[in-house]
Amino acid sequence: MRKALGRFASGVTIVTTAEDRCETSIHGMTANAFTSVSLDPPLVLVSIANRARMNARITETGRYGVSVLAGDQEPLSLHFAGAPQDDPDLVRFVWRGDVPLLDGALVHLACSVEASHPAGDHTLHIGRVEQLWYDDGQPLVFYTGSFRALELLGRDDPWGF
Repeated sequence: MRKALGRFASGVTIVTTAEDRCETSIHGMTANAFTSVSLDPPLVLVSIANRARMNARITETGRYGVSVLAGDQEPLSLHFAGAPQDDPDLVRFVWRGDVPLLDGALVHLACSVEASHPAGDHTLHIGRVEQLWYDDGQPLVFYTGSFRALELLGRDDPWGF
């Protein structure tokens, strides 16, 4: 199952939450199980393993943030996946409302939990997007177990897009 589904290219996100605006209360994790659910109302979904500390933290705080990573942010993804990096300046947060998000990400979504649904060994947390911000750039992509930067074609590409 993992090998088959690993052939579905996905963006890379960091999901964050915090009990308060103190940086010591911030908890984050790398996730690629993220999707848009609805535009009206604006809803997104993250799928979090039941055994992950993040699952309990989202339940406790009732909110989470999603930072969609840029192509040069692989070290951040590794850091929040449990492989701490040596760079002391790597992790920089910005706050949108009461949610910490990663500085330099392509997208910031600050969400309040609308509903949570158990689904096998994961919980699906549906969040209402309260604030959003985005920038142009190349996204970080995960495919067959490795990171890739997606090259965006220009206006003069052969497909005419």
